[in-house]
Amino acid sequence: MNIAMLGSGFIARFYADTLHAQRRLDRIINVYSRNADNAERFAQDYGLDCLSTSMEETINSEKVDVVIISLPNHLHEEAVMACAEAGKAVLCTKPLGRTAAEAKRMLDAVESAGIFAGYLEDLCYTPKFLKSVESVNAGSLGKILWTKSREAHPGPHSDWFWDKEQSGGGAIIDLGCHCVEIGRNFIGKSVRPVEVMCWADTQVHPIDAEDHAIALVKYENGAIGQFEVSWTFRGGMDLRDEVMGTEGTIWLNSFLRTGFDMFTTGKGAKYVAEKAESDSGWLFPVGDEAHELGYPHMFTDMFDAMDKGKEPRETFYDGYIVNAILDAAFLSAESKLWEPIKIDDWRGDNFSEKETNYISHDPEYYLIKKETLPNGDEKLILKSKATGKVIQKTTRN
Repeated sequence: MNIAMLGSGFIARFYADTLHAQRRLDRIINVYSRNADNAERFAQDYGLDCLSTSMEETINSEKVDVVIISLPNHLHEEAVMACAEAGKAVLCTKPLGRTAAEAKRMLDAVESAGIFAGYLEDLCYTPKFLKSVESVNAGSLGKILWTKSREAHPGPHSDWFWDKEQSGGGAIIDLGCHCVEIGRNFIGKSVRPVEVMCWADTQVHPIDAEDHAIALVKYENGAIGQFEVSWTFRGGMDLRDEVMGTEGTIWLNSFLRTGFDMFTTGKGAKYVAEKAESDSGWLFPVGDEAHELGYPHMFTDMFDAMDKGKEPRETFYDGYIVNAILDAAFLSAESKLWEPIKIDDWRGDNFSEKETNYISHDPEYYLIKKETLPNGDEKLILKSKATGKVIQKTTRN
């Protein structure tokens, strides 16, 4: 397929490097940028014959099959609406919108136009994440009770991120969108998120938005998703996830510490890895950043889905739900209360009551815990189903 790239900055280059490195038939053929010099440089770097400072002209080119939006957040809706008007398939970077209302308008537009629409949530495509989700879906962890996702670094690379009006917020909108969707994948996208408790503050930077936040997202089946996001972390980019279920646990470290440690006095190449703060001393490079961050798997999924006429793993609907959760997080950060998540178009399951996962030891007792002691004895902690009394039984070695 012939691709039009809207945007010529940091994320557009990550996307272009990934797409052209895969040697697929899908290739970028033109680029739009608000800055003519940036468009020219991008076109030269990626061997493109066409460039433009007109979004409409780029999207409406007869040669273009699919449009990738790698623009600042406040331009997503305009770009999506133009794609819907032109009938062009569209892939949009995260977050889908600045608010759920904005995201819902985009979702409605692409569905009304009947065009393919994919949500470019790369961290839901990292190799470690995909393997983890596969294990969760196979039942290796039992019922998922709690997830935790952390993304922290010294702050984003472009001015518009730091402008609350253009971005829609601070660290929550920039990084929380990743963390929330990671949690949803582990807990189950069909499980409705119901409310959020969030702390947020501006601790370091002279901006109107938050640069640090921690939140809990409660789900209808009783599961909890936790996210930690920060633009105040020093030392690079920290991407970590944890999943806890009734039958197991997963810990993931996706970026900062990947088993590649290097010491240098600072001579030679200056680029180490995304958000790295130093080019000397002990460093933690990343062997293949695009691969570790999920870009190749993401685009393979998107274009395979287009080829087969099916939905990708991450859709505009997912982007809308993420925005709805983040809306509640912003409200909670202000009110200091649990805030309900408002979803106008819920397409998943509904649970009438909280699920329980009690294990029966026998007809009379529930099993609370089974443990082997240092001396080899086996101890059982049991609860009577009839009276609720907790007892213990020990079998001597």
